[in-house]
Amino acid sequence: MTAPGLPLRQLLMSLGEPLVELQAAPAGLDVPVREVAILDPEDPATANPGELVLAIGARGRAALPALRAAGRARAAAVAVKLDAPGQADALREAATEAGVALLSVRSETRWEHLDALARAVINGPDTPETADHNAGDLFSLAQTTAVLTGGIVSIEDTSSRVLAYSRSADSDEVDDLRRLSILGWQGPEPYLSKLREWGIFQHLRSSDSVIAVEPHPELGLRRRLAIGIRAGAQPLGTIWVQEGSQPLAPQAEQALVGAARVAAAQLVRRRRELSADVRLTQTLLTGLLEGSTGPQSLATHLGLHQHRPATVLAYAAVGADLSRTEVTGLISVHTAARHRSALLAPIDSRVYVLLPELPVNLPMTTVRDWAQEVVDAARDHLGISLRAAIGSTEHGLAAVPASRAQADRILDAMGRGGVVPEVAALIDVQAEVLLSEVLALLQERPALRDPRLVALTEYDARHGTRLAESVLAWLDALGEVRVAAQALHIHPNTLRYRVRRAEQLTGIDLAQPQQRLLAMLQLRLPSDQEH
Repeated sequence: MTAPGLPLRQLLMSLGEPLVELQAAPAGLDVPVREVAILDPEDPATANPGELVLAIGARGRAALPALRAAGRARAAAVAVKLDAPGQADALREAATEAGVALLSVRSETRWEHLDALARAVINGPDTPETADHNAGDLFSLAQTTAVLTGGIVSIEDTSSRVLAYSRSADSDEVDDLRRLSILGWQGPEPYLSKLREWGIFQHLRSSDSVIAVEPHPELGLRRRLAIGIRAGAQPLGTIWVQEGSQPLAPQAEQALVGAARVAAAQLVRRRRELSADVRLTQTLLTGLLEGSTGPQSLATHLGLHQHRPATVLAYAAVGADLSRTEVTGLISVHTAARHRSALLAPIDSRVYVLLPELPVNLPMTTVRDWAQEVVDAARDHLGISLRAAIGSTEHGLAAVPASRAQADRILDAMGRGGVVPEVAALIDVQAEVLLSEVLALLQERPALRDPRLVALTEYDARHGTRLAESVLAWLDALGEVRVAAQALHIHPNTLRYRVRRAEQLTGIDLAQPQQRLLAMLQLRLPSDQEH
């Protein structure tokens, strides 16, 4: 049986003027909205009955195919962003012809915030029968608190990020702080700075009592009450109640105390649930990267499409201990900003990012730019140098281990030194990767090494000479004595003597191409590997 859905009228009242504006409603405002769907610009324009379609990336007239498809499917509404005011006319005409509601979204609004809010409103309590079932919903708590206090409520975390807020039918009652907080999903810094200056945040962190913030018309602030949400001594967030055109209810402070206690229980429960979900996701993701778990489990758990293109990025620190919490936090934030489905897993000394459900034919330069942003941010903000490797793009999650293996090959080669970029795909360092793997084979299998070259490096170690280094420099310079001598900062005659001395001591004939090739490879091994 199809769910009845939430009337479009009620959804619009809940979302409010700061986020969306109604442009057309040819079927009226009682059209039921049953679900939210995200339409990616890479996907064909499709919809289902009763959906609110978020046309991401399709600004202005580019949203016309989404409107027409939504009309054919009897969707409830389409939300788009407009680049210019004049674009609304053409879209309104198309929406009216298609018989589907059109909502314009403020350009500053983040799509993921609108998605989360719309889903919470649609799935929240709309009847007395479902109120108890959804009592744990923070939006429901915000609305209940608004009714009890007679004010306009927002619930925020300890970083002043908005978690939920009550709906307001009259946008004129909303002051600048609330409007900007909802629009940006976080309190604007100039206002937060004033609240810190007035000691409001210090009180909220250290006390269980309600504090009043007096109106400041010059700042666009109306009177409000606030209380900290706490679990024992641990701050979890805050509840704010802004006064509208009417004074707050006499029992507003008492209602706030109760709301803070209910919110504390909900946030603690949410943290536990999220923690368990994160642990499961990490287990499944690590298993997929290592090839010990198939793709089905992760795809089912997260609702991923198994057969869309996917790639793996791998990060390693250079010359420093990798501070896992700081670096993984930075990587996760930057990557999530670029790809909504990105998943992160620290394994040993490396951090891996899985990018599933990539658009078909996504340019390599785009992924390279994403990885470079992370490397730059780690250097600028954490003082940590990172290397990033881009694994192969595979057709589906089942081949993710192959992409991870290629990223590891690239990082292994980058770790051996030489002139390599900070961010690389296999095409950038093909020679370095193959050379690195040949050297690794020589390290692992001493029987493949020329014993005469082993004797040369042992002679250097015993006598403090630099014969092996000189031979390698001469070989790298293709026999150009002056070039090699300059690289070693020695006289050309000194280099000639060292090369002849190496040949005399070992019996190697560097006039032979095969022996030169072996020397160029083996003399690149770390000297401690020769013992």
